Parts: sequence; structure tokens; C-alpha cells
Amino acid sequence: MREIFAGMPWWVKWVAIPVIAIFVFGGLIASVVGFVISLLFKALVFVVLVGGLIFVVRKFMTSSSSRGDW
Repeated sequence: MREIFAGMPWWVKWVAIPVIAIFVFGGLIASVVGFVISLLFKALVFVVLVGGLIFVVRKFMTSSSSRGDW
């Protein structure tokens, strides 16, 4: 394999082959990147919702404990 690439110009190794790889595997790469971005967005939404829930529960608990017993 090394001998095949040794006789080729630099632009074949560094331009043409990566372009062909992106053309062939572009859909796969795009779907993987989309999945990762979707997963990160869902994780961010989860963290925000859990943080909001903890904030509301703490606020409710401190306000109910400050009222005292009935």
C-alpha cells in the first residue's frame, strides 16, 4: 500500500482521497454528527430540567419550613 501512494502526487494523497472518502461516507458522517449533537442537546435539556426541579423543591421546602407548624 505504501508503494502505491509513494508514486502519487501530493494532491492525490491530501485532497482527492479525502474528498472521495467524504463523498462515499458523507451520509454516515453526517448521521453520526447529528446523533451526537442531538444527544448533547437532550443531555443539556435534562440537566436544566433537573436543576429547575431541584431549585423549585428547595424553594418550596424552605418556604414551607419557615411558616412553622399549624
